[in-house]
Formats: sequence, structure tokens, C-alpha cells
Amino acid sequence: MKTKFSVILTLFLAFVVQLSSAQEKTISGTVSDDSGLPLPGATVLVKGTTSGTSTNFDGNYSIIAN
Repeated sequence: MKTKFSVILTLFLAFVVQLSSAQEKTISGTVSDDSGLPLPGATVLVKGTTSGTSTNFDGNYSIIAN
């Protein structure tokens, strides 16, 4: 009985750890051309999704991804 409880508790804790690592994160950066000038209005997409954003006047962006 005690061993079953230990196994179930271990599986539950492993499941909780897995869920906590799948949280959303904010990714930000700057898009620039080859000479280092910022690119305003460039589109940034999360690969494999339809989630995206555009860069601001200074070429900066911020997007939420899993």
C-alpha cells in the first residue's frame, strides 16, 4: 500500500514539473539589416504558428511564445 502511494505521488510530481515547464515566455529583440540599421515594420512570426508581431520604429519587437 505504501509503495503504491509512493509511485502515484512520484508520477504526480513528474506531471506537475512537466506542466510548469510548458509555460509561455516573452521573447524580445531587434531586427536590423546587414549594415546594422533597425528595420521598422518587419514581421516576426513564431515558427509553426500563426502568432506574430511587427517591429516598432526602432526595429524592436516583443512576442509571447510557448
